[in-house]
Amino acid sequence: MRDGMGGGAPDFPPLLTGRAVAGEAPRAAAIRAAEAGADPGLILYDALAEDLHAAIVFAPDRPREEAAVMLPLAGVALQNALGSVAPPEVAVHLGWDGSVHVNGGRAGRIAMIAPASADDAAPDWLVVTLDLHFVPRDADGGMHPDETTLHAEGCGNLTPMPVLESYARHLLHWLHDWDTDGLSGLHREYSGLVWQLGEEVTLAGRSGHFLGLDERLGALVKADGTTHLLPLSLMMEQP
Repeated sequence: MRDGMGGGAPDFPPLLTGRAVAGEAPRAAAIRAAEAGADPGLILYDALAEDLHAAIVFAPDRPREEAAVMLPLAGVALQNALGSVAPPEVAVHLGWDGSVHVNGGRAGRIAMIAPASADDAAPDWLVVTLDLHFVPRDADGGMHPDETTLHAEGCGNLTPMPVLESYARHLLHWLHDWDTDGLSGLHREYSGLVWQLGEEVTLAGRSGHFLGLDERLGALVKADGTTHLLPLSLMMEQP
């Protein structure tokens, strides 16, 4: 049984295992576990927090530039998960940099971390983190006008652990789709969810007009008459 904040042990699908962390951020715990050789599919999560904080360990079998697709893949999985439980008027969009936007306000972030490696070599491990805000930080939102939370956007019945369970199931679905059918399905789904597509943006330090995505979901940004390709590997952080 879960408490009012969504505590308790979540039920994950096969191939994924969970471990609650105490006194340590899931990101730091996942990096430490990955460096120690943890099995892929390990999910570290904070079961007691009012917001959702989780991190998943992976063992990539693809080169670094391809493995970076995990950032939009995890984003689409989260959007699908929220779409299955949130009211229909709740719109979720995904920043190319990993930001998560709900009804236009920033409500969280997905990040990926991996040790240094050549672009044509698979990293030894990869950690994907998810931080999603459920509870408002202040009563009227005035201190953070560009940010929002799920509860502020009409999702007051949602708690972190059920959302994490749904996210894990959708994540496995998209991993299977990528493995069996390539990136066409993910590209199609993600293209309809990208935040600020067609607008003036600053991505990975490059400012310009966000034209679209290449076949590997890299960002095409036009500045001063030149179109620049920003590969997703630019968003891969190091521990």
